[in-house]
Amino acid sequence: MVSSSLLILVLGGIILFFIFLYFVPVNLWITALFSNVKVGLIELVVMRIRKVPPRIVVDSLITATKAGLNLTTGELETHYLAGGNVPNVIRALISADKANISLGFKQATAIDLAGRDVFQAVQISVNPKVITTPKVAAVAADGIQLIAVARVTVRASISQLVGGAGEDTILARVGEGIVSSIGSAKSHKEVLESPDKISKLVLSRGLDAGTAFEILSIDIADVDVGANIGAKLQIDQATADLKVAEAKAEERRAMAVALEQEMKAKAQEARAKVIEAEAEIPKGIADAFVKGNLGVMDYYKMQNVQSDTDMRQAISGSGKSSSGSTGEKK
Repeated sequence: MVSSSLLILVLGGIILFFIFLYFVPVNLWITALFSNVKVGLIELVVMRIRKVPPRIVVDSLITATKAGLNLTTGELETHYLAGGNVPNVIRALISADKANISLGFKQATAIDLAGRDVFQAVQISVNPKVITTPKVAAVAADGIQLIAVARVTVRASISQLVGGAGEDTILARVGEGIVSSIGSAKSHKEVLESPDKISKLVLSRGLDAGTAFEILSIDIADVDVGANIGAKLQIDQATADLKVAEAKAEERRAMAVALEQEMKAKAQEARAKVIEAEAEIPKGIADAFVKGNLGVMDYYKMQNVQSDTDMRQAISGSGKSSSGSTGEKK
């Protein structure tokens, strides 16, 4: 019984010892003490209670102190609780200090909390970055398409990192400037002969205004000749005009056919009226006989005249046909 109780006490003591070491990181306190960083044990325990990793704060504070930065644990702890990247901010402050770049702790934390990599921004400020634009297609005044690729050398502007536009805006503005400068050229040969005119014109427009970068140079890396857009547009216009002309001609033909059919219908209507009128003649003759206005001899004379007229028309028609047949025989 005594041995089992002793074993339980030993295990309990070991557990309590590890719990004590977790809440009271003595090793960190000793490390900070030998690094001339003033951090109390109670302060480390309070960090544990606030769910702030003491190692991150203490290691960052030791690094900042050795680099000559005057920071406190409260500032680092506050930035960590705000969701910031404390080690990254410390590295950025040290790099800026060594490169004689004006960067304060508040400004660095603001940049970090804004979602930008403040350490990378300091590196780009020291060592400018080259951004390659995608292929930009533009058409000169003579209708020839040119495809250009530019390389933009930028340097991070620390004062504009909060609220400033990013790389996408730089690329969009440079692409717009290339299109505008090529479009204003009278001939594509001018652009091919002096591509530096494009970079000078684009650079003079101040495209880095309102961005987080400062444009140092714009260099045209490649210019390729594309399609003859002007000729294609003329061909497309001519094809469109031809289709319009064909449509108008078809419309006029359809109207002519409709008019022809209308005239035929009118002719048929006129023939029907003539036949209708001729049908009234026998009725009129019969009515004249009844009223005594027409006698039998008058009727015979009219019939003779009609027969004579028919005979003459028949002779006239046969004469034409016989003369035509003789002509064929000859």
